[in-house]
Amino acid sequence: MEDENMDQLILVLNQLVLWVAAGAMMFGGVVPYIPQYRDIRRTQNAEGFSSYVCLVLLVANILRILFWFGRHFETPLLWQSIIMILTMLIMLRLCTDIRVASELNTKRRAFADFDLKYFWLWSRFMDYLQCVLTFTALAAYITYLFLDSSVFVETLGFLAVFTEAMLGTPQLYRNYQNKSTEGMSIKMVCMWTSGDTFKTGYFVLNQAPVQFSICGLLQVFVDIAILFQVYYYSRYPQKPVSHTVHTTSAKAL
Repeated sequence: MEDENMDQLILVLNQLVLWVAAGAMMFGGVVPYIPQYRDIRRTQNAEGFSSYVCLVLLVANILRILFWFGRHFETPLLWQSIIMILTMLIMLRLCTDIRVASELNTKRRAFADFDLKYFWLWSRFMDYLQCVLTFTALAAYITYLFLDSSVFVETLGFLAVFTEAMLGTPQLYRNYQNKSTEGMSIKMVCMWTSGDTFKTGYFVLNQAPVQFSICGLLQVFVDIAILFQVYYYSRYPQKPVSHTVHTTSAKAL
């Protein structure tokens, strides 16, 4: 009798752990953007946050959702993509409103102008939404046409996770150019590393598609490389570069 009770307790604990892990997967990715959102609202200044973060994550998660139709993966990962898309749209709405309010004399730019010079630099949130919906419709149509092709489906899955995995490389490159990590939040990089490590472990343990595991490991390596830059440039200060670097970190908060 005691053995049966113990087995039931273990099953309950295992289920609880799975629920906690699933919840962390679904909502953990948006946690770093909550203080960023609050800070932008408080300061009414969105210059410290690159809207290209939203672009990369929107593309990556839209492709991941389309990949699900070709090859079903863990449901929490699907919900993670949906939640991340909604979060990025909320961030875009806030950043656009604040930027437009501070640029009253700037000529209004719209998605319908089809001017590549001002791509993703539009004046209304509705223009960003139109772009996202257009990309989603086009990608969904192409996916529908080639859904029976295993090569296309696997490539789609790889593009989805690879795009997200490359999110930290602009920060890595900027640090290298500046020969410094000054102004970068070390706490945030530690959060990225721990979150990406947990996410990759979740992929491996739940036997997610191999693309997820490979690109998850790549994302962890990028995070570790950034942490190494923090150590190296603090221990061995480099001569600052003379030119101004305009590259904005895709993960800078």
